[in-house]
Amino acid sequence: MPGRLPVPRGKSGCPINLTVELLGDRWSLVVLRDITFGGATHFRELLGSSMEGIASNILAARLAKLVAAGLLTRDDDPSHRQKVEYHLTEASIQLLPVMAQLGAWGATWLDTTPELTVRAELLASGGPPLWERFMDELRAIHLERRPPPADGVLAELTAAYEEVTARQGSGG
Repeated sequence: MPGRLPVPRGKSGCPINLTVELLGDRWSLVVLRDITFGGATHFRELLGSSMEGIASNILAARLAKLVAAGLLTRDDDPSHRQKVEYHLTEASIQLLPVMAQLGAWGATWLDTTPELTVRAELLASGGPPLWERFMDELRAIHLERRPPPADGVLAELTAAYEEVTARQGSGG
């Protein structure tokens, strides 16, 4: 069994309650989503890529919370002395099936936009085999610090997003 995350037990030991306490605020899963699917690893990238318009103080607080909880690491950026990079940990990489299921549920039951739904639909249709491939890719990127492969799952999801965005922009 992997090591436990450094979070307090809370009022009950219920795994659903504890997970919701950790991830159930408005921004934590969105920050993890942007790192997972957007490839953002710097504060400014995360702030600029947030479609939902997260405030800088809220982003700073969520990043600190996620680092303290063991879901992200905060590392010095080798290319710049004053920058840091945030990387997924194994615990946050293993949230991918949860995010895939949340996306599939939202695509089915909520009024979403096509360009933001396509990745959820691809993850749902690919199921666990695709999720495993993507988690392996995320491990290479975030744990081993390798660049994303040009032909990987992230590239496929990004290409699908860009294709739908281009169609939307051309009126088709």
